[in-house]
Parts: sequence; structure tokens; C-alpha cells
Amino acid sequence: MARDFVLEIGTEEIPAKFAPDALVQLADQARQKLGDLRLAFRELKTYSTPRRLALVLKDLEEKQEDLQALVKGPALKSAYDAGGKPTKAAQGFARAQGVRVEDLFVREVNGASYVFARKAEAGRPTLEILPTLCPDLIIGLRFPKPMRWGDSDFRFARPIRWLMALYGSEVVPFELVGLVSGRFSRGHRTLSDHPVELVSAGDYPEVLRKAFVLADPEERGRVIRDQIRDLAAACGGKAEEDEELLTEVVNLVEYPTALRGEVAQRYMHLPEAVITTPMREHQRYFPVHAADGSLLSYFITVRDGDDYALTTVRQGNEKVLKARLEDAAFYYREDRKIPLADHVPKLEKVVYHEKLGTVRERVERLRVLARFTGGKLGLGGENTEIIDRTAYLAKADLVTLMVYDFPELQGVMGADYAAASGEKAEVCQGIAEHYQPRFAGDVLPASAAGRVVSLADKLDAIVGAFAIGIQPTGSQDPYALRRQAQGIVGILLDAEWDLSLSELCEQAYRGFEALDSGLRKALLPLSDILPGLLEFFRQRLRFLLQEDGLLYDTVDAVMVRDEGFFFRTARKAKELAARRQSVGFAAYTQAYTRCLNLSKKEKPQVADAKRLVDPSEIALSEGIGVRRERFDNLVEAEKYGAAYELAAELVPMIEALFDAVMIMAEDEDLRKARLALLGQCVEMLGCLGDLSRLTEKPGA
Repeated sequence: MARDFVLEIGTEEIPAKFAPDALVQLADQARQKLGDLRLAFRELKTYSTPRRLALVLKDLEEKQEDLQALVKGPALKSAYDAGGKPTKAAQGFARAQGVRVEDLFVREVNGASYVFARKAEAGRPTLEILPTLCPDLIIGLRFPKPMRWGDSDFRFARPIRWLMALYGSEVVPFELVGLVSGRFSRGHRTLSDHPVELVSAGDYPEVLRKAFVLADPEERGRVIRDQIRDLAAACGGKAEEDEELLTEVVNLVEYPTALRGEVAQRYMHLPEAVITTPMREHQRYFPVHAADGSLLSYFITVRDGDDYALTTVRQGNEKVLKARLEDAAFYYREDRKIPLADHVPKLEKVVYHEKLGTVRERVERLRVLARFTGGKLGLGGENTEIIDRTAYLAKADLVTLMVYDFPELQGVMGADYAAASGEKAEVCQGIAEHYQPRFAGDVLPASAAGRVVSLADKLDAIVGAFAIGIQPTGSQDPYALRRQAQGIVGILLDAEWDLSLSELCEQAYRGFEALDSGLRKALLPLSDILPGLLEFFRQRLRFLLQEDGLLYDTVDAVMVRDEGFFFRTARKAKELAARRQSVGFAAYTQAYTRCLNLSKKEKPQVADAKRLVDPSEIALSEGIGVRRERFDNLVEAEKYGAAYELAAELVPMIEALFDAVMIMAEDEDLRKARLALLGQCVEMLGCLGDLSRLTEKPGA
């Protein structure tokens, strides 16, 4: 009969951010290894708390499935000699498969003959396999920062302190890092700090529950969410929804009890971000807001334990937050004593990168690049002043006391201090927005100044990194260049700005020419890095377009002809996606592909309509002639849908041409004229991209 199985790895406190990925790894490994071992089960569930990782299998079969398999061996001519006797190759193969050489038989595979063995293997009892499987599962787990302890070279998230493994009611015996598996787990560190005996594997969650441990992180999440909601509602508010923070808190506690604390009123005059940042980032508290979105003077936190002495716990949490807010209030008063602009000269003493100069030098690069970008967009007059002032002040808050202690507030405090200094509202908004998007899914800048300076900030960072040889790898991106590149592409698409990224990168690179000669000489030439830069941005565009639902081949077809104008490319891709659903697209694509395949066989030809003789080719040439100027104007105006419809009028003429003549005529002049005609068709029909890259799959 099938029995339940549990494996628990007891540890010292595992960092909260390690747990979710560890459970995914544990589940994936178990499914793969059990499949390879031919061990069937009904259900798999993983559990975690700060002090344990666990795997539970429901109805794990008592033995492996019997193996019946055909194994291919050497070719027939290698397996037997001229007299039909088995060679050493056949004998060795039979021996390796555990069969007699007389039991080998011959079969054909793809027209060739091979010897085969029918291999039968009886399934082993599960209890014989688990002692090897359990340590394999543990050893196979990987963590961002593993550690070793004692004299062992073995590494894990944190030191392992106990091992529990049961199959039904029987202990699965194995040893790892000096520990022997058993049937004992441990309860909550303070509420039930003693060994907890497990009689049967199926009792695992309930036995731990009695020892004040909620082993299921999903259950802990539901409990915490409900408690937070009820506590916030009791004071007329609603806790801020923060899934990332909730996930972290879930993996910090074993037996959650939420409590509500209060923020002293004398700190409520501070900017909301100054109050909520230490709550979330430092204390793991949940801020509470009123129905109108205003911040209430409450927070909710979660203790790891029951409700014993909850008042004392609440007072302790309030005291810790009070200390942080007292510091913040002091920083806020001191920072506002001087205008934000007075902080800019201090940036001379802040090194941006040892190879790229100071932050003050970077500010000047941002100003030049932002003004250049604004000019390309036609943002003149007052907009130029606002963009320049925004770029000048964007980094000034980096040397304030507040941002020094709370770096998460950069940009936010700059906007607040700018407003207190009397700067224009547009400048303040631009300062606040220029870091956006800060992470995947974050909001994009809304103002012109915020968008332009955000582009300049991210371009300077990316181009500078490439210029000193820093590029993201498959697993490493310490300067978050991918995120910043994705932000640039996102801004261009959202703002519908048809800017040339090639031109912007070149302008950003020129900004580094102001560095001193020693640093400037260390930079890689622009010609060496520009192709890689543009491809780096193209990959981000490709990702965003596919995230938007476009098929990969639609994106490929358009991007193969991309010239660095990403908004233009995105519009073509969306137009092509829509046209792929339309009647007549198949005929359009077929005409394009036939013209392309023939015309690319020889070098591009200059059209000579006088050489054409057949009515069908003369009609096509005239059809192109009467449409070409209007077509070019539509493409220039980026009216790609209208250009496609105009080009589609050529499709019947192209079909008539292929029905009437042989393109590759023996007469060289005629052949060249016809190929040139097809080249013109390719240019017009390909207004949305290289359609030969499309598959037959319908859709976007």
C-alpha cells in the first residue's frame, strides 16, 4: 500500500528571501528524481518556516514500477562476425544489460540494422531508495549566499540542526553533516521549545500546529492578511497592500500574531515617504491609510508568537519607530535650512565611479544630454529651462542627511526640498520622477521634464558602463543596466517619442569627453561599443513587445529592419500584428516572399522599364510608378497601415506577372529588368518588415 512521506530539514533561521526559491527547487527536484526512479505519488507539498524546509508526499508507492525497456546496442555488422558468431562488442553489450548474448535480437532503425536487448528490472522497495534520495534532495538545493559550519565543507543556507524523515510510520535512515535522521521535529522556539515526535508522516502539519508552528507558508499568509485587515478596519483604515513585504514577513515568523501600534502625532507633519520608508524597509511594518488615501498615525506589525504580553511588544515596536522618526525629523529640519541648489557643489566630493568621475561631473553630463533630447523633441522655451533645472538639481539630495541615512528616499526628498526652496512645481515633479521606473512594473514618468531627465540619467549610466567594459552577463547585472534600459524603452513607447537611440547613445558618449585626459583615455571607443549598446536595447524592446502579447516572429520580422527608432518599430510591430489577422494577408505574404526569394539571387538592379515586354510586367511597373510617391509619403509620415493597404493593391499584379512570365529569362537585360521590378515590390510590400520571417501560425 502507498504511504505518506515527509522530509524535514531543520536549520538555524534562514533568510526570508531564500525560502520561496528553496521550496520551488525542492519541489522540482523531487518531481524529477521520483520520476527518474519510477516512484509514483498522489500529491506533493512543500513547507517552510524560518527554521525548516520540508517536503511531504501523499500516497508514495511502496515500490518502484517494474522496468521493461528495449535498449539499442551496436550495429549488426559490428555485433556478429562473418560466421554469425557474436563479437566482443555484442558480448560486452549483453553483459552490460544483464542479459544472455543468445537473447539479443535484431531490428531496423532508419534503414540500418542494430542488435537490441530486452531489459527487465524488478522495482525496488521504496524504503531501500529513500535513504539515498533524501540526502540527494538536500545537497541539490542552491542558495544565493550559502555558508558552511564546523569542520565540514558542506554548504547550506544556514547550519542544519536536525533531520527528520518518515515513510508512513517508519524512519528513513540516512546521515548528513554528522546528523542522523529521526522522527523528531522541533516546535516554536519560545512557545514549544522541545523535540516534537512524529508518529506518522501524514500527521506532519497538525503535529507542528500543536507545537505552535504553522508550517504552510500559504496558511501563514492568509492568517497574517486577515489579521492585518481586521486591525486596520478597527481604526477606520486600510493597510497598504504590499505583496513583497507580506511575503517577507510570512517567511520571518512561524506562529504569526499581528498587532497595531501608533505613530506619535509630532511626527505626522513629515512627508509620508519619510514615515513609511522606515516602517517598511527597516521595521517590516505595514502603514495604515484612511479611505481618502491619507496616512493615518498607525502601523501594523507581526510578531512571531502568541498574544502574551502584546502590549509590551507593541510599546517596544513604537519605541523603535520613534527613534527612527526622531532621526528623520532632525534630518528634515537640518536639510531644509539651506536651498536644495546649495547642495549641488558638494557633489564634487562624491565619486560616481572611479573611471567615470564625480557625481558633479555627471550632473553636467545629464544637463547637456537632457537639453539635447529636449531639443530633438521640440521642447523649447520655458520647457528648456525646466528640463535644465531639473537635471541640475536631480542628484542634489544625495548629499542630504535624510538620503544618506535613508537612500530609498532619493528623488522623493529632492522634490520635497526643491519645493521648500521655491523651485517651480514642474521642476519638483521632474526631480521626483527622474528615477522612475525604479523596478519592473513601476510607474513611468508623467511629466516632460521627468521623462527627459530620466532618459538622460539612464542613458548616461548605461553608456558609461559599456564604455568602461561593464556589461551584464547571463547571471550578473550589478548596476541594474537591464532594468534601466527597459525603463528607457518603456518611456519612449509610453511618451510616443520617435527618437533615435543611436543618436542618443552617441550624444551620451560625448558627455564623457569632459573627463580628465587620464579617465578619457581609458574609455573604449564608441565604434566598439555602439553595436552592442543598440543590440542591448533591442533585446529590451523585444521583451516589452512580447510582454504586450505580440508573437516572437512578428517582432523578428519588424526588428530585422530596425534603425534605432524604437517607437516607430513598435508601431510597425503592432500594425503587422493586426494585419496578420486580416483577409488577404496570406496572399500578400506569399507575393512578398516570392519576390524576395528571386530578387535576392542577384545584386540589386536599377529598374529599366524600357526592357520590359510582357503586358503583365508593364502593368506592374506602371502600378508601382503611380503609387510610389504616395507610398513614400505615407511611410515618411509613419502611416504604416495606409502604406500597407496601398502596397496590397500590387498583389494581384504580382500574381499575374508570375503566371505570365519566367523571371529568370535567358536574355540578361530582360532578366535584370524583371529582378529590379521584383526588388521594387519587396521594398513596398515589406513596409512593415521582413515577412519571410513569419511562421504560418496565425495571431499577433
